[in-house]
Amino acid sequence: MLNALSIDLEDWFHAELVRPHAGDAPERRVEQAVQPMLALLDRFGVRATFFVVGDVVRHHPELVRRIYQAGHEIGCHGWSHRPLWALGPEGFAAELAEFDRDIAGVVPLDEIIGFRAPTFSLDGRTAWGIDLLRRHGFRYDSSIFPVRNYLYGVDGAPDGPYCPTSAELTTDHAAGGLIEFPMTACRVAGLRVPVSGGFYLRAFPLAVLRRLLARVNASGQPIVLYVHPWEGDAGTPRLKQLSPMTRFITYYNLAGTLKKLEALLQGFNLAPLRDVLQLQDARRMPCP
Repeated sequence: MLNALSIDLEDWFHAELVRPHAGDAPERRVEQAVQPMLALLDRFGVRATFFVVGDVVRHHPELVRRIYQAGHEIGCHGWSHRPLWALGPEGFAAELAEFDRDIAGVVPLDEIIGFRAPTFSLDGRTAWGIDLLRRHGFRYDSSIFPVRNYLYGVDGAPDGPYCPTSAELTTDHAAGGLIEFPMTACRVAGLRVPVSGGFYLRAFPLAVLRRLLARVNASGQPIVLYVHPWEGDAGTPRLKQLSPMTRFITYYNLAGTLKKLEALLQGFNLAPLRDVLQLQDARRMPCP
């Protein structure tokens, strides 16, 4: 089965749990951090979707251009990486417009058809984001985390791609106009266990991770995986002022990220989200 691989192209200080403590002029490391992942993808001949933060486009346009020219899909990950619930509808619309201004001339705007909300912040509080994404011409979204935790998540979301509306975020509507590709969770003993990436990729033993992902495929659903460059970077700054829980979530097993990514590249058929969703149409601006 064809599965989706995504890399959220953000710097270490964009992460929601770290950002309040990173200071006013944090070290920028995204260029160094993403190189090992790009090398792995090139080695295995795999292309991925890079959901790019606008702030990264502004400071590293040549990096984004090189990633695009290597055949990877470029998607939008907001501009500042602030969550939708902090931006509100007007702030979110302004960030989408700012992202478009910065990416224009770096990547063809009509090829940016996918969006991922920072911190998976498209949920019941921010369902209005669906309508704004449609108006901005996006073809798909990959923001919904189908397991609720203390920070984000949408209980009751479908297991695989579907078409939600802002009024019914967990219901499939054939005429919804925007495809949602939710994060992957595996059903185990009646519970949904997140296995799509990030902390969950780092926390699960590789054998368990492989088994759970294979179970998702066996159920007939494609996987969507995600990882951040800072998770594979030995130079990611370690902030001592974080709480013990935040330090654990942020830094646990960073050293194992690249090894696990390599194993998944070998064990699963991975491609950009647009290929898994079989989307060929370009983004249309403006969208009625």
